[in-house]
Amino acid sequence: MSIYNTAVNKPISTLMVFLAIIVLGVAAYIQLPVDQYPKMDPPYITVMATYPGANAADIEENVTKILEDQLNSVDDLKELTSTSYDNLSVISLEFEWEVNLDEASNDVRDAVDKAMSSLPDDIDRPTIMRFNTSMMPILIYAVTAKESYPGIDKILDDKLITRLNRVDGVASVIVAGAPERVVYVDLDPNKLDAYNLTLEQIGNKILAENKDISSGNVKMGQMDYTLRVEGEFEESDQIKNIVLGTQNDKIIYLRDVANVRDTLKDITLEQTINRGRGGVLMVTKQTDANAVAVAKQAKSEIEKAQRELPTDIKFQIISDNSDFIIKSINNLQESLMYALIFVILIVFLFLGRWRATFIIALTIPISLIVAFIYLFATGESLNIISLSSLSIAIGMVVDDAIVVLENITKHIDRGSRPREAAKYGTNEVWLSVIVTTLVTVAVFFPLTLVSGMTGILFKQLGWIVCITVCTSTVTAISLTPMLCSQLMKIQEKTDSSKFSFYNFVSRMLEKLDSAYEKLIRWVLVHKTVTILSMFALFFASMFLAKLIKTDFMPQNDQNYLNVYAKMQSGQRVEVTREVALEIDSIIRKDIPEITLINLSYGSEEEASFASMMNSTGNNILNMRLRTTDIKDRQRSVFQIADQVRGILKAFPDILQYTVTTSSGGSMGGNNVDIEIMGHDFNTTTNLAHSIAEKARQIPGAEDIKISRDEDKSELRIMLDQDKLARHGLTTSEVGSYMRNRIYGYRNSKYKENGEEYDIIVRFDEKYRSSITEIENIIIPDGKGQKVRLKELGEIQEFFSPPNIERKSKQRLLKVSITPAAGVALGDIATAAQEIIDNTEIPQEVSMYIGGSYEDQQESFSSLFLLLLLSLMLVYIVMAAQFESFKMPFIIMLAIPFAFTGVVLALLLTNTTLSIVAALGAIMLVGIVTKNGIVLIDFINLMRERGIRLYDAIAMACRSRLRPVLMTTLTTILGMVPMAVGQGEGAEMWRPLGVAVIGGLTVSTILTLILVPVLYCSFAGVGIRRTRKKIKKDRELNDYYQLHKEKMTKPRKQ
Repeated sequence: MSIYNTAVNKPISTLMVFLAIIVLGVAAYIQLPVDQYPKMDPPYITVMATYPGANAADIEENVTKILEDQLNSVDDLKELTSTSYDNLSVISLEFEWEVNLDEASNDVRDAVDKAMSSLPDDIDRPTIMRFNTSMMPILIYAVTAKESYPGIDKILDDKLITRLNRVDGVASVIVAGAPERVVYVDLDPNKLDAYNLTLEQIGNKILAENKDISSGNVKMGQMDYTLRVEGEFEESDQIKNIVLGTQNDKIIYLRDVANVRDTLKDITLEQTINRGRGGVLMVTKQTDANAVAVAKQAKSEIEKAQRELPTDIKFQIISDNSDFIIKSINNLQESLMYALIFVILIVFLFLGRWRATFIIALTIPISLIVAFIYLFATGESLNIISLSSLSIAIGMVVDDAIVVLENITKHIDRGSRPREAAKYGTNEVWLSVIVTTLVTVAVFFPLTLVSGMTGILFKQLGWIVCITVCTSTVTAISLTPMLCSQLMKIQEKTDSSKFSFYNFVSRMLEKLDSAYEKLIRWVLVHKTVTILSMFALFFASMFLAKLIKTDFMPQNDQNYLNVYAKMQSGQRVEVTREVALEIDSIIRKDIPEITLINLSYGSEEEASFASMMNSTGNNILNMRLRTTDIKDRQRSVFQIADQVRGILKAFPDILQYTVTTSSGGSMGGNNVDIEIMGHDFNTTTNLAHSIAEKARQIPGAEDIKISRDEDKSELRIMLDQDKLARHGLTTSEVGSYMRNRIYGYRNSKYKENGEEYDIIVRFDEKYRSSITEIENIIIPDGKGQKVRLKELGEIQEFFSPPNIERKSKQRLLKVSITPAAGVALGDIATAAQEIIDNTEIPQEVSMYIGGSYEDQQESFSSLFLLLLLSLMLVYIVMAAQFESFKMPFIIMLAIPFAFTGVVLALLLTNTTLSIVAALGAIMLVGIVTKNGIVLIDFINLMRERGIRLYDAIAMACRSRLRPVLMTTLTTILGMVPMAVGQGEGAEMWRPLGVAVIGGLTVSTILTLILVPVLYCSFAGVGIRRTRKKIKKDRELNDYYQLHKEKMTKPRKQ
């Protein structure tokens, strides 16, 4: 008993099965979380080791190399890169995608353990961090304040941060750039000398006075008292009244030798927001938490907290990842709705019957709903990839139902009863319906096998399209016939004088069918001309293909810009600030689209997570710019970025700058790196500068950045060992004395309201701001005498590289180039390759091209393999169905013309060939072959009924024109909202829509002409062979009849 017979015979059971699916699907949809991309663990692990007091070269030699040797042997390691800074070594390990990161982390931990014995003794154990996309802040707020600014850190900590940390899914809350409160004790060395005091004595005196000591219990009468000595400072003013001693009966107070200030810490890392003082609040989420849900809760907590905070504290959003996600998901849902409406309109136009349209439209929600059940079952989210897969599938899921219904209506029109028509009609086409579905699966299933980043992105797409298309097939051969048998009725012949939509449509389509049949009969006579002109067209388009530019991933416009500008090394932070404010004013004046400017300059003393995200320094300016929404501005964020670059170019102070347009978490950067490997600093640095100079000449090349900073100057105290011995001092003692006098002696804290603030004892700035002053600093020696620094050694100026990068255990230097708006990555890469070819490279240096371009090449090669795999699978499926090696070949000859369409569409719309557009081209393999299968299947049916070849072809083509046009138009119109989409996240899918629409339009028109002609040629060859055979047989027969007597005469004995 076949599935369609059962369905027609048991309508209520069939209906209930599908109703159950719908109920489950809706329940799954309601519970699906929303996210930007499918869940993925970027395969990166970072090892950080801190070794205070060492410069970059020492770190490289004593820390980085030792760790690298051990880490290099970890399994599945793809690439090992490291950067050695002053005091810090950062090693990044990149693994193959889909590696189990827990196992990898354990391997890394073992390797670090092995290395520990060879590392310097006083180094802390290196920390191992798994880097994943969730580390990028999902929310960045600018916090501004006027009167409350000095205490903003404490206010936020008490009222807001504890609240945010309680939100489910928040990993960390960081406030950067908020002022810190400290107590400075600035000493005058001359007065210290006069009173015969040292800095250490004063530091210890402050510590000794700033203590509460419990002194036991005292029993008096019936009571028991605890006895305490209270010494902790209640007010910071008490510090300056500490008594240091007496001299000549005069009491010496701390205020006599020092200036005590309870104030904000000297400017280190400063943030300004729209010229106002403030800080930046960043919220990051846990790996498996849902970005949109976390951001929503965090925002509501901030709103609640604002009621309790002082009125002058204001919050403004700098970047909100969840906002972009929600908007792009809404845009996709909108385009899904449009696609649905378009598809239903096309079906109605061709069938002219409401009931038939309803039956077909029903397959769409059922198929899509099954996809939600799949997403829910696998624990995935509703994201950009899964929704666009549904947009792709929406035009394809109706194809099978159309073919079945179209055939059933033919039977009904011939006068069969709907119930019988449903059974016979489905029986005729169910096999070709299943085969076309298998062909689609053959194209999309390999997507689930691709590895690497492309694989993670498109795995979901492959699964969803396969699942929805298979569901639609099951629906088409069960639900569709059942509904036809119940709802369709024989169309009465209406009076021809009355206007009816159905009659009008029928007449128009009849005219189209006749015109097409005439065309086919003409083409079959002029076969050679047709085939040659088609192939000429194909080769012409391949020649045009050279004009297409390539890109990695389409860049998203997220209303956000990040600017990094580097000035003269060693420059004071105050100078950086002046330049920053000047840039700020120009941007405000010239770019009205920018609504918020957050400047950040200076460096933090303690390396924190925030400083790992962007490099900081006294000579470095980081800017975050927020623009108005896409819908409210004429220009794209990329054009605005170009204007910002123009502004930065005009500043002679700025040596290097980059302007990026993504807020971190998005896929794929957009840059070409020229990687220079070589050991000698001078050789590689000079080479890098000459290459950067040439790169500036490339049209459309922006943001040329050399990854190694300029050598920075440092002062070194060169101590004389003989003199040290004479004074009974050691190098480390002198080092620690100097550190206390310049950096500050911190051994005590001032407590207030449960918070602790550092008390920093140091020399007043004017006594430590020139080499002469430093040389005259007095140090107590081992014999109780005083000695000036210049009597122990001299101060010299040195230059040392501030950071040393390595890759695969070799020193590396990168020159990065970013394409300007509208310039393709491929063009820049070609130009960069030319620069490398025309540069004389010293023997010990090697150069390569890397960056996003390298990822692009990897992804394109895996997509090319995918194309080959799809073609093979499609051929296998069709050869099995037609029981012939020739037929699939005829159908697959239409595939190259799909690529002709893609090339023309990309050129006409000026779209670059990115991974997404290439994916569209591969999808066409499945969609294009479907049309050919429908045609050839029917031609074969006609010939089996004994109709002559030309007539069989013409009749079959005429009969199949409508379903072919319908399925093609539904797919094309399903893609239109994607191809013309505006708004957030639309850039990502536009190339795919353009590629599919172009390829499908051209290939359908050509398939409808080329497949019949090729069929005729191949079949014609077969017929000629048969004729020759018959002629030969006839000649043989005639010969036999003539010489029959001779041949059959019995021999004489």
